Order: sequence, then structure tokens, then C-alpha cells
Amino acid sequence: MKAAHRHSASGHEHEFEPQRGLPETLPGDEKLLWQGSPDWRMLARRAFHLRKLALYFAALVLMRAVFVFNDTASALAALRSTLGPLALAGVALGLVALMAWLSARSTVYTLTDKRVVLRIGIVLTLTFNIPYRRIATAGLHLDARGTGDLPLSLLPPDHIAYLHLWPHARPWRLARPQPMLRSVPDAARVARLLTQAWSEATGLAAEPRAAAERAQLGSGAHAGNGQPALAGH
Repeated sequence: MKAAHRHSASGHEHEFEPQRGLPETLPGDEKLLWQGSPDWRMLARRAFHLRKLALYFAALVLMRAVFVFNDTASALAALRSTLGPLALAGVALGLVALMAWLSARSTVYTLTDKRVVLRIGIVLTLTFNIPYRRIATAGLHLDARGTGDLPLSLLPPDHIAYLHLWPHARPWRLARPQPMLRSVPDAARVARLLTQAWSEATGLAAEPRAAAERAQLGSGAHAGNGQPALAGH
């Protein structure tokens, strides 16, 4: 995999980009198929685990209230004891939500007829160019709203460090990190564009999985024959 193109964020977001989401203007023989960014609310929920953090803080505050009530037998004292922790929890959750919003705002995913491009990073911007010929498989995980994740498995020896990708990486794949288009609206349509572009670029036919295997593929499991398998559940 070619090294990422780097440039520092400036006062105007990506003012040095010759074309939105791309390190250089597309060549005349390359066609832009799609561009998009994560849904920040879904990114906050899935990548930053905002809902789980909220439940965790709620449990801690409730436990504090119970302990104080047991010691004082005063509901008012128990309620007052939660005000400080609630304020701190609110600040922490607000910061996490802000990080998710900034991450989504600074991210642009691009599909062309030759490659996938990930422009990511809040302070330091990284751009990863992934030619279709270097993609072994792709997965699709859809939610009820049609928002989804598309993890990409790279052919050896290509490798991108997990920390360079996060949160745009399939969770827990540390040894062989997989770039992932996260929380993409209308992800099924994007998956179809990706499948068609991959097939045309490689000259191979994509291999969809059977419905019984969709749950596994939704997590980005590999298909046989090194071909993209795009399915959801």
C-alpha cells in the first residue's frame, strides 16, 4: 500500500485540497462514482460507544445514590449526591459526541472507477489510496435505517496500521487491520457501486454470499476466491 499523503489541517478545512476528499485532482481517465461521510450520530454510537458510556455513567450515578440513601435514609441527600457526578458525566459524554462529530465532519470516503480513497483525521489529515486490485474482499453490515459499515480486506503484503485508521477500521482486527467505511448512509447502494467498480477494475466477478451467511459477512468475513462478498443483515 502506498504511504498516506499527509498535510496539516489549517484554519479553513482542507483548503489545500485540489479536489474535495482527494490529494490531487482526478486524472482525466478516472471517474468519480461516489463521495460521502459517516453519519456522526451512528459513528458516535458504534465507534465511540456513546450509548454504552451513557449506560455506564448512569449505573455509577445510580449506585452512588443508593449508597448515600442507605447511609442517610434521605432521598434529598441521595439526589444531591448525584449532581456532581451527573455534571461530570454530561461533560464527558459531550466531549465524546464532539469527537464523533469532528471525526465525521473531517472524513470523506471516495469511490472512483479505479480506487477507494479515505481522507480521515481531525488535526492531522491522512489520505489512503486503495486500488481495487489490492482489495481481496469487502463486507457490508447494515442496520435497520440503511446505514452501514463496509470493511475492506487488503491483499498481502499491503498493510495499514490500525492506529492510523481508527476509527475507520474494522474493530479488533489488529494483526491484519481492515480499512472500513463506517456509518455510511444508504450503504447498500454504496456496496453495489463498490462491487461493480471492483469487478470492472479487476476483470473478475464478485461473489455474493448466501442469505444464511449474511450475518457473518455483515461483520466483514472473507469470501472465497479473493472476491468481494457484499451482504447484510
